[in-house]
Amino acid sequence: MASEYSDIKFEIKGKIGIIKFNRPKALNSFGGNLIPDTIAAFRVLNEHPDTIFTVLTGEGRFFSAGADVKAEAGKGQTEFKNAAEKKLSFLGRFSYATELLRSMIDHKKVLVLALNGPAVGGGAAWFPGIADIILASNTAWLQCPFSALGLVPENGSAISFAQSIGVHRANDFLMFGRQLTAQELLAAGMYNYMFDKTGDAFHNEVVGFLEKQLEVNDGKSMIEMKRLQNAPIRDARLIAVVNAVDALAERFVEDAPKKRFEEKRKLLESKRKGKSKI
Repeated sequence: MASEYSDIKFEIKGKIGIIKFNRPKALNSFGGNLIPDTIAAFRVLNEHPDTIFTVLTGEGRFFSAGADVKAEAGKGQTEFKNAAEKKLSFLGRFSYATELLRSMIDHKKVLVLALNGPAVGGGAAWFPGIADIILASNTAWLQCPFSALGLVPENGSAISFAQSIGVHRANDFLMFGRQLTAQELLAAGMYNYMFDKTGDAFHNEVVGFLEKQLEVNDGKSMIEMKRLQNAPIRDARLIAVVNAVDALAERFVEDAPKKRFEEKRKLLESKRKGKSKI
């Protein structure tokens, strides 16, 4: 089964399906086939007759650094006839993310996010608000520098974070791009449990923890609990994703990210020139 995927590791241990981002040298950024592979694995586990838990995690020291900046930079500039054509182009680029979020929102099994390490940008924003349970390493800080880049909170995270940790904490996190430690997120209620382990020790702890839950709890009952809780908010979650994608596309139509990157480039150049004079 694993040979079907190039940028994730996929395995089933008893009643636990595990999807592991596997681009550790790129900090598990969303390049290559990572997102298509992940969507494909969700489809398999969604219909698997025996699994109860679906675990999403990462290989290496990061859970995910979000967008693959190097890949995006290599695409070059495209000329558009008008703003409508430009927006349609960006909406097309974001369709993979919309399908990933829909796959998670509609996933039948109990979705466990196992944050093996830090997550940035989309890596931090897309998953915590949709997961049913979050297990985290003590190294798993989160940061979403969307405002600094002229972007918006991605894929419904403006709503999902507010629902999870409250409006004011979510505003601080998403508007100001503040880095939140694992300890802060545990105290705020975003994380269910935090383990003082990393690497293979963390992954083993996650599997062991879930196996213990299966020893004392009925799997179908847990799945039904999830269904009953999520059914009334399913459409609202998808609408939040669509609204966020639309807002993000508009930011690119306005060239806001391009302008922010240019400002940062000039600032870095001026700092380098200042150091060279010393």
